Parts: sequence; C-alpha cells; structure tokens
Amino acid sequence: MANIITDETIEYVGILAKLALSEDEKKQAKKDMGRMLDYIDKLAALDTTEIEPMSHVFSVQNVFREDVVTNGDESEKTLKNAPGEKDNMFMVPKTFD
Repeated sequence: MANIITDETIEYVGILAKLALSEDEKKQAKKDMGRMLDYIDKLAALDTTEIEPMSHVFSVQNVFREDVVTNGDESEKTLKNAPGEKDNMFMVPKTFD
C-alpha cells in the first residue's frame, strides 16, 4: 500500500462527514480508503498518451436552441383563475398577521 491512511485522517474525515464511527468502522474505513488510493495509483500508472482528453464519455454536441416565445402573454387568462386581482397581480386573503 503506497498510500498510508493514518488514524488521524480517518478521524478528520469522520468529523467532516459528521459521522460517529466505532473502532471497527474506523478500521474498515481505513482499509477501504487505502484500497481506493491503491486503485487510483494503478490508474495513474496507465499510459494515456494516445487517449484524447474528454469531458464526457459520449460525444456531446450543443443542444441549445433559440429562446423564442411561443405562447405569448397570457396573464389575463391566468388572472381569471385568481380569487382576486389588483394591478395585474393575484390578490389572496392574508394567511398570517
């Protein structure tokens, strides 16, 4: 294990995650974190010189469209559903003082 996880590291991560870990859970977390870091070391050792950097595993194209209003201003139609209306706004009864 090239990366050594200390007990202090586990304590600190537990505090950050707001976890109350038992001693057995701390030992297991230490072992798991070590295995994760070992796996990252394996990935870092891979030759990626021929691999093109990417931001997504699938080819993504710009899918944006023009922002065109299609339904127009229907505020009058909407305000017909209001219990009351004043200055083109809903008027409703008070809910608290």
